[in-house]
Amino acid sequence: MADKFEEFFQAESRMFLLALIRIALAEDGPDMTSQALFTDDDTAQAQIVAKQSTIVAGLPLIPLILEFGGEAQCRHMLNVDDGERVSEGTMVAALEGPAAYLLKVERVIMNFLCRLSGIAELTSRYVQQLQGTQTKLLDTRKTTPGLRYPEKYAVLVGGGLNHRKNLVEMLMLKDNHIDRAGGIAQAVNRLTAEYSPCPPIEVECRTIDEVKEAISCPVQRIMLDNMPPDTIKQALSMIPDTMESEVSGNISLDNIGSVAKLGPDFISVGKLTHSAPASDFSMQFVTTGA
Repeated sequence: MADKFEEFFQAESRMFLLALIRIALAEDGPDMTSQALFTDDDTAQAQIVAKQSTIVAGLPLIPLILEFGGEAQCRHMLNVDDGERVSEGTMVAALEGPAAYLLKVERVIMNFLCRLSGIAELTSRYVQQLQGTQTKLLDTRKTTPGLRYPEKYAVLVGGGLNHRKNLVEMLMLKDNHIDRAGGIAQAVNRLTAEYSPCPPIEVECRTIDEVKEAISCPVQRIMLDNMPPDTIKQALSMIPDTMESEVSGNISLDNIGSVAKLGPDFISVGKLTHSAPASDFSMQFVTTGA
């Protein structure tokens, strides 16, 4: 999973990640409490322990956070890989270094680890409901501002797929675009005329009539938005194998399995990133001294 982290966070995504770490550390300012109570010679050892069963995501961030402050004396050991399920009481990482610095970065490390592990854990639960079907789980752009790349990485760790990281990877025609252009065909024609080569196009369809119009256009994917099951089934029967299908809207752990049995290629779920509860970890300082 370390390879997946390095593969995901390259170029622009790595730039965003490092900027995010910089902001997270800067938000706290100097740790005046620790600076007053510990000397530069005081060292500490700490363990990060899971307080619940959970998928782990975000451990490769720890060395980046430790190094970002220029603290070369810190050492770390990651005991598990991102993507592993751990039980309550598992020590997932151990840290050692100047006490004041470890105390300063403690909350930043824990915020990332708890948030990303929570997303991975919820994603894994949705993925489990898709077992026995060909449907794949997608996230959305309903992410925490500034945290999109780490949150989408956590979805991958949990077994899901990324829909699109930005507005460039795939062009999505929503109701406002379609209404502005005067119809789906007109909107698709505008896009293909404007961009060469044109990125993949996805059309959000609200009705069967819109599905009929969309399948006559050179688009890669059709999204069935907030349709009842019977309408989804009818729409899927119309979409040719040369086009991808996606279902979105009002998807929950209770109904995703039944929707998947209708046969869409993808189901997208905003809850993965906008409503995932944080997983519970604690950082326990086991020794402190000069």
